[in-house]
Amino acid sequence: MKDIDWQNHGFAYYPTKYNVRCTYKNGEWGDLRMQRKKTISLHIASTVLHYAQTAFEGLKAFRGVDGVVRIFRIEENAKRMQSSCRGIRMPQIPIDKFREAIMYAVKLNEKYIPPYTSGASLYIRPFVFGTTAAIGVKPAEDYEFIVLVSPVGPYFKGGFTETSPFMLSREFDRAAPCGTGSIKIGANYAMSLAAGERAHKLGFSQAFYLDPKEKKYIEECGAANFFGIKGNTYVTPKSDSVLPSITNASLMKIAEHLGMTVERRPIALEELEEFEEAGACGTAAVISPISKIVDVDNKKEYVFSKDGLPGEKCKKLYEYLRGIQYGEIEDTFGWNSVVEFDL
Repeated sequence: MKDIDWQNHGFAYYPTKYNVRCTYKNGEWGDLRMQRKKTISLHIASTVLHYAQTAFEGLKAFRGVDGVVRIFRIEENAKRMQSSCRGIRMPQIPIDKFREAIMYAVKLNEKYIPPYTSGASLYIRPFVFGTTAAIGVKPAEDYEFIVLVSPVGPYFKGGFTETSPFMLSREFDRAAPCGTGSIKIGANYAMSLAAGERAHKLGFSQAFYLDPKEKKYIEECGAANFFGIKGNTYVTPKSDSVLPSITNASLMKIAEHLGMTVERRPIALEELEEFEEAGACGTAAVISPISKIVDVDNKKEYVFSKDGLPGEKCKKLYEYLRGIQYGEIEDTFGWNSVVEFDL
């Protein structure tokens, strides 16, 4: 797209020509259909509006060094959306239909896929929501599944090249252990807005959450998973209220592939002092290296970068994952799906 200034284009919605939709009615999913409209017509009593019956995913398509367009880990996003649907009693989208919808949306919007040299990507947002008119609290009978796409730049302004400070939050919890913390639903993100707003006002990139029960263990960084580097070991939290990040799972595999030890376990707050590097990881940014985590209540800082630059291990993990996504490194894990465009 010639009209996009890729140097200054951040992680923001940019309108594309088409989206893909599919309706669930009478107990089954219908056919996929192409749609130009960017609006939705809903009944005022739809369950999504009153009882937050909605889930979403996020994945990306990349134009590689060889000109080939690849989509990263479609099946894992499909499985996670199924888990989210189960969690709030929505019908699961079959993996094959999910994959078909993603491919269709990318193909329809081929001209919006950023060039390889831009370092940008095509963000893909599949989401599903209840449309049945209801006043009583119960699952809807009708649902809409939509896939929209948008070309995006880095999630944080500095991208991977700059580290970001995070603020430790005791005032707010992201999600409860026996609640919806492990699934990707809209309500979880609404709950994060107050903590994020407070962090931004104090000059931090995002809030950093502790476990909601004891406030002793590390949970997540805003809307991303946390990991720390200790020597040659990659450590990430294990918790029932943490969303299983597909990016984090990929980084763990890469870390092992590169000869690192991987530990997924509870991490006590005090252990932050032992990490030489730390990062927040997710689809939007891959890795956002953390400069420091500030405990504003106790006036304590956990510092991971004194010069504002990412650490050696974070850089190596980031470059390897990005290399797979852009076709620069052989995809030995079989994570990419190649998009075949009709001639």
